[in-house]
Amino acid sequence: MNEIVSDFRASSTHFTVAAGLGTGPVPTEPYRSPAYYELEQERIFKRAWLCIGRVERLPKPGSYIVQPIEVAKASVLITRIKDGSIKAFHNVCSHRSNTLVLDEEGTANRFVCRYHNWTYRNDGVLAGVPDERNFFGIDKTCFGLTPIAADIWDGWIFVNLQPEPEVGLAEFLGDFGESYRGIPYVNADKSVLYVSHLNANWKVIADAFAETYHIPAIHPETIGSTFASKENPFARPISVQTWGPHRSVSTYGNPEYAPPERAKVERLAYANIATGNVVSAGSLDIMDILVRHPAINPTKSKHWALDVNWLFPNFQFDVSPGGFWTHHFWPVTYNRTRWEARFHIPVAGDVWTRLQQEHYVARLGEILLEDVGNTERTQLGLESGAKDVMPLQDGEIMIRHSLHHIQKWIDADTVREALA
Repeated sequence: MNEIVSDFRASSTHFTVAAGLGTGPVPTEPYRSPAYYELEQERIFKRAWLCIGRVERLPKPGSYIVQPIEVAKASVLITRIKDGSIKAFHNVCSHRSNTLVLDEEGTANRFVCRYHNWTYRNDGVLAGVPDERNFFGIDKTCFGLTPIAADIWDGWIFVNLQPEPEVGLAEFLGDFGESYRGIPYVNADKSVLYVSHLNANWKVIADAFAETYHIPAIHPETIGSTFASKENPFARPISVQTWGPHRSVSTYGNPEYAPPERAKVERLAYANIATGNVVSAGSLDIMDILVRHPAINPTKSKHWALDVNWLFPNFQFDVSPGGFWTHHFWPVTYNRTRWEARFHIPVAGDVWTRLQQEHYVARLGEILLEDVGNTERTQLGLESGAKDVMPLQDGEIMIRHSLHHIQKWIDADTVREALA
């Protein structure tokens, strides 16, 4: 682990240099090149462990979810089988390669292909073939669902699309997996989901949630005064940590923030509740156990707002005093992305909590629109070819670190070489 602390009040911070990264402009070609996207497909998304989400999405035996991974031209069926373990399969019938399960999630112990009624158990075994005698000695044990490597880390489901993964999940996560083990993910079984298809490269979307330099410009009326202040007008980070291809930033929060007089609904919504953060939906008394974990706000700064944790290549989970939320940036083409954001909230136990949550969801939607509303314009600018490089400041270290490791994986012949 490389932990870097820098005083946001200094004339400049030094995260980038301390992390061993270069300081020159970075190329824009990775954001607009179809050829580069094809390299990402083969060298990254078909070799790396990919986080799918929480185990709470599969609450009981028979539960299943279907996860499209367009960048790998794959549909992944993930099931919880009778013994409680979680399995993953290509969502493809063994007969004529039809898509097997069409629903996004549900509960079923068996799956029936709608083409010819071939039937599979949820552990992948082929259970039934109509008119089996008219095949030429078919051996059903050879025609079950094609398995996909799956593993669990701290309640997070990961899959790997290599037929035989070069490294296990623990090795892929490295020290990050040890540092962040044991976080109590409160309200993991309750969430609000936002999904959007955006005409921008996946890295453009991910970058938008990886730095706070933009906050005073893009969010002046929503969270500008929450993550910036007179002593930190440009929302500089508090600390940065890197673990191989993974990274984390602790962002600044204005300890003096209070809803302004004109924000009548916000003042009413939060009048009777001590919340941990204005972009979260949990109360401080419930969330205190979460923020005591040593990996969260590692410097235990009084100016802390939230941690942005970016697991290579395309998954972020953020933790604040009020809970946690996630971002998946799923590439669809070189200039199109399916973005999923899932915000975890408690069950409202009283009218005040429900009011606060309704305000939270409405305000959150506005903030997210501000974040992603700029990305398609950015993609147009990138594809114009007007600029071949972009200068990054020190607060944009996660973008630079991401690009560095994307290139490293593309250049590496093996996954262990990429992780070294």
